Amino acid sequence: MRDYFLRRFLLIPPTLIGITLIVFLITRVVPGGPIERALMEAQMSGDGGSAQTSSPGGGAISEEQMQQLKEYYGFDKPALQAYFIWLGNLVRGDLGTSYRYNEPVSTIIAERLPVSVFYGVITSILVYGVCVPLGVLKAVRHRTWLDNASSALVFIGYAIPGYALGALLVVYFSARLGWFPMGGFQSRDFEDLTLWGQILDISHHAVLPLICYTIGSFAFVTLLMKNHLMDNLAADFVRTAMAKGVSFRQAVLKHALRNSLIPLATNFGQNLSVLVTGSFLIEFIFDINGMGLLGYTSVVDRDYPTVMGVLIVSSILILLGNILADILVALVDPRVRFK
Repeated sequence: MRDYFLRRFLLIPPTLIGITLIVFLITRVVPGGPIERALMEAQMSGDGGSAQTSSPGGGAISEEQMQQLKEYYGFDKPALQAYFIWLGNLVRGDLGTSYRYNEPVSTIIAERLPVSVFYGVITSILVYGVCVPLGVLKAVRHRTWLDNASSALVFIGYAIPGYALGALLVVYFSARLGWFPMGGFQSRDFEDLTLWGQILDISHHAVLPLICYTIGSFAFVTLLMKNHLMDNLAADFVRTAMAKGVSFRQAVLKHALRNSLIPLATNFGQNLSVLVTGSFLIEFIFDINGMGLLGYTSVVDRDYPTVMGVLIVSSILILLGNILADILVALVDPRVRFK
């Protein structure tokens, strides 16, 4: 098993090279890049009567200025050569400078990542802490009023998209009632508050976004837990254990529950990147400066260094999540042996 996971970790660098190479080449050919945006701004300033352009064409820039733009944005070299230069900088820990923020990409990601990690960790704790016991309860109380009522509530929540619910919550609870802030991760006077006041301030801002983050996962995790537990309760090994005198409670907790956690272990590892990078729609609605919103605005603004930086983080998390899923499955299921 050790050799298997060692090989999996050794496959991460070549996989990252393949992913980043494809995306880097796409940024070279996709229309509307930073140079085109700079030309459009120059054209608009020339049409407005500005004297910033040097050619008599009104808004066109000179060849020297075009060359300076290409050098600034890194488009003065062939695509493969530019990629290997970027890869060499990445090995040294340099992700480049953001076109939009004019700051190092690593600094921007370091500022945004803790916000998304905060929401991802709290969301996972709420989802798995509530849905796993609820799924067990629904399985052992199948077709009772408790199972039917909880199923109705779960499916209602699953039918409402998180971003749509977020818009409704902001309009009603923030704009009309004023119970919660309109958005953001913390208040403007956050630094002046005491430690307890800062905790309360972050919690106050996090209530509505956490509702939107968790509502979509409740149905999936709850029903996944319930259905697999019911399948295991009907299996021969559980019936044999109960025939030997094991109580129903022990049969559920000591025999059927562990096998039912296998799909959840796989799902948790694969969702690691989603838990950390967040949802750009929810972050956009609540004006949360997290990784999801950063990735979305970077693509829209053609901020390619930031796009590549976000891609590196998300790709590493996906690869590590797959390895974590295999580790969790091996821990939960003793039949699994990696060779």
